This record gives sequence, C-alpha cells and structure tokens, in this order.
Amino acid sequence: MTVEELLEQYAAGVLNFSGVDLAEANLSGVKLSGVNLSNANLSIVNLSGANLSEANLSNAKLNVARLSGANLSSAILNKASLNVANLIRADLGRAQLKGALLIRAELIRADLSRADLSEADLTSADLREATLRQANLRHANLSETILRGASLTGANLEMANLNASDLSRCDLSGANLRDTELRQANLSHANLSGADLSGANLRWVDLSGANLRWADLSGAKLSGATLIGADLTNANLTNTIFIHADLRQAKLIRAEWIGADLTGATLTGAKLYATSRFGLKTEGMICEWVDLSPAGDRSIIQNFHSEDSRDFFNETPPTIRIIVDAALEHEANFAIAGAYYQIAQEYRRLKQPPSIESGRRRTVFTFYVDSDEALFSTAYIVILPFLDATSAQKNISKMVETINTEILTNQNLKSLKSPLMMKQLNILLEQAISQATRIKQMKKNIEVAAKLNFCKAPTQIVLTNSSAHTLIVHEHPNFGKRFINRSALNASVYDDISHESITYDILPSLNMVIDFIKGFHYISH
Repeated sequence: MTVEELLEQYAAGVLNFSGVDLAEANLSGVKLSGVNLSNANLSIVNLSGANLSEANLSNAKLNVARLSGANLSSAILNKASLNVANLIRADLGRAQLKGALLIRAELIRADLSRADLSEADLTSADLREATLRQANLRHANLSETILRGASLTGANLEMANLNASDLSRCDLSGANLRDTELRQANLSHANLSGADLSGANLRWVDLSGANLRWADLSGAKLSGATLIGADLTNANLTNTIFIHADLRQAKLIRAEWIGADLTGATLTGAKLYATSRFGLKTEGMICEWVDLSPAGDRSIIQNFHSEDSRDFFNETPPTIRIIVDAALEHEANFAIAGAYYQIAQEYRRLKQPPSIESGRRRTVFTFYVDSDEALFSTAYIVILPFLDATSAQKNISKMVETINTEILTNQNLKSLKSPLMMKQLNILLEQAISQATRIKQMKKNIEVAAKLNFCKAPTQIVLTNSSAHTLIVHEHPNFGKRFINRSALNASVYDDISHESITYDILPSLNMVIDFIKGFHYISH
C-alpha cells in the first residue's frame, strides 16, 4: 500500500491498517488520529509533526523513525519498537508504552505525562528536559539514560533500573523509587523532596546538592555515595547504609536515622540541629566538626579533637523505663494514652508516645530522650499518671541536689563533667518541676488515670544513659511482691493506704549516681 492509498482510505473512514508496510515512507504532518497501525512496519518513516493521537501502534516497528513534534497523546504503543527513533518534543501524554523498546531513542523535551512505560526498555535513551509527571515506569529499564533536567514529579519508578543514568537537576519530588536500582547514577542537584527511596540501591550515587527533604530512604544502600551539601531535612534514614559515604556539609536537620550505618563515612560540617546522635554505627567515621545551629548557618559549631566524635555519636539511645507491676487493661491503656497526650501538649520534650511492652504480670513503658542531661527531668514528668509520682519525683530531686552539693564541696568531683552540662541538667529539672505542677492543675486526664488500679500498682523507674549504664531512680517496696502477704493486707495491694503508709527513702548510692553521670555524652550548645 502506498501513502496516497492509505490517506485516501483514511479520508473515506477506514481506520484499520493493521500490519501495513510503509517502511521509509514520508508521512510528515499527516492527520491519522485513531488509526489502527498495530503490527505495521514503519521503520525509518518520517512522521514529524503527524497527528497520531489515540492511534493503535501496538507491536509496530518504528525503529529510526522520525516523530519529532508528533502528537501521540493517548496512543497505544504497547510492545512497539522505537529504537533510535526521533521523538524530540513529541506529545506522548497518557500514551501506553508497556514493554515498548526505546533503546537510544531521542525524547528530548518530549511530553510523557501519565504515560504507561512499565517494563519498557529505554537503555541509553535521551530524555533531557522531558516531562514524565505521574508516568508509570515500574520495572522499566532506564540504564545509562540521560534524564538531565527532566520532570518526574509523582512518577512511579518502583523496581526500575536506572543504573549509571544521568538524573542531574531532575525533579523527582514525590516520586516512587522503592527498591529502584540507581547504582552509580548522577542525581546531583536533583529534587527528591518527599520521594520514596526505601530499599533503593544508591551505591556510588552522586547526590551532591540534592534536595531530599522529607524523603524516605529507610533501608536504602548508599555505600560510597556522595551527598556533599545535600538537604536531608526531616528525611527518614532508618537503617540506611552510608558506609564510606561523603556527607560533608549535608543538612540532616531533624532527620530520623536510628539504625543507620555510618561506618567509614565522612560527616565533617554536617548540619545536625535536632537530630538524634544515638542508635548509629560510626566505626571509622571521619568528623572534624558539625553545625548545630537551628538555621544551619554555622552560628553554633561543635569541633572535635581526636576521638571526641565518638562521645557525640553513640549507638545507645538514652531511655526511661517505667515498669508497672500489673498487666495493662484496655481501660488503663486508653486513660494512659490520654494522659500522655495532654502531658506532651505542655512538655514539648516528650516528642513521641512511649513504646509499650505488655505482659501477663508487668507492663513496661519505654521513653526515648534526645540527650543524657534530659533523663532526670523527663523521668520527673512521665511518672505523673501514676500514684508513685510523688515519691519518685522526690527521689529524682534529691539525687540531683546531692550531686550538685558534692560537686561544689568535693574537689575530686569538680571535673566530673562539664559545668555547662550540670547547669543544663539543673535548668531542665527546674523547668520540669514547674511544668509538672501546672500539668497536675490543668490536665484532667492525669486525675482520671491516677484513680485506676493499674496506675496504683507498684512501679520501678530505670534510666539508661548513652553509655548503656543504668540507674534505678525509684522502686516501690512492694515492687515484684504482688502475691506476698496479700492475705495479711486484707485488701488490694493497689489500695491508697498501702502506698501512703510506705516511706520512700531508699536511694541509689552517691557513687552509683556519679558513675551514671560519668557515662553522659554531653556536647555543649
């Protein structure tokens, strides 16, 4: 069939030209909207500027075809072969290209918005400044492709292969890159804000200057990656691997990275305001100084000498454990949740609810804190819903008061820890005492919880510092003795009377408290 015959029949209303052979034909500028050219041979055809919107080109051969500026919107190109085709500025919006072959195709500034390219092969294709907003590229092969300056906002690239691709200055905000292969890719200055990169392979990737704010990189592999000056503010870096990665000047403000592996990584100049220093693997890490200023403007610098950085980054997060000698009931669970919600409204250092381990006889509430010096003050607050609160708070106040007195009077203790650390510890406790009074007066949920049998049960409070040293700051005399002398009491062990009649004067020894504070990893602010 000749071009003239095809056009004549199309004009007469014929749409089905399946299997037609028009190799090397000139069809530039033709209007063939809705035509069926499935299985057609259109290799080396000139279709520049042609209108093929909603056309069926599935399984068609379009190798080395010229389709620059062509309108292929909503066209069906499933399993079509477009190797080395010229699709510069072509409109492929909402087109179906499942399993299509686009090896070394030219798609510069092409529009592929909402196109389905799942399992397509775009090896070494040129997609510079192309638009692929919300495109489906799941399982697609994009190895060694050029996507420099392309827009892939909201695109699905899950499990795609982007090995050694150029994605520099790409907009991948909100994109799905779960389990994607990105080894040795260039993502410098790319916008990956809010992108999902969990489980992705980013080994030896260049992410220098990239925007990764609020991105999810949990479980991602970034060994040997370059992240110089990258913005990882509020990023999820849980269990992320940064072995030998370069994070110089990286912005890690409020990033969550418990379980991250920073073995052999370089962190000099990283911005770490409000970022946890705990739960990390840091063996062999290089870090000469960090920026702790809220704005990341170097107004607060922490310098390290020799092994000082080991005292800053530590694998053990400071925790407070309240162990309750009773099983958690549904009513108590609800009341405790409400109480801690109201406490958190007033006490901002309680950033997240406790983790709860509920057994048949005991319940453990575990609170994570940001720094060692906040352990005593936070413990003073979090015991509030329990009947043991008053005695526990007295113990905490006495311990801090005793250590302050000893430091002032005992010459051997004056160099125990930085005076700034003790000053901060005291300030935090004074604030906690004031806030506790206000919370008890204003927050009704605390009163409700305190009336429950669960909250009247004996408790034990255990602090663990960043050196993994523990200190019991409170233990009810009946703790662990629920069934002893129960008949003699002739009442529930939870009765108020049994609590009020007991004195709480058993404190850990001074040496135990001193050893505990010696294990603090304090960095001046």
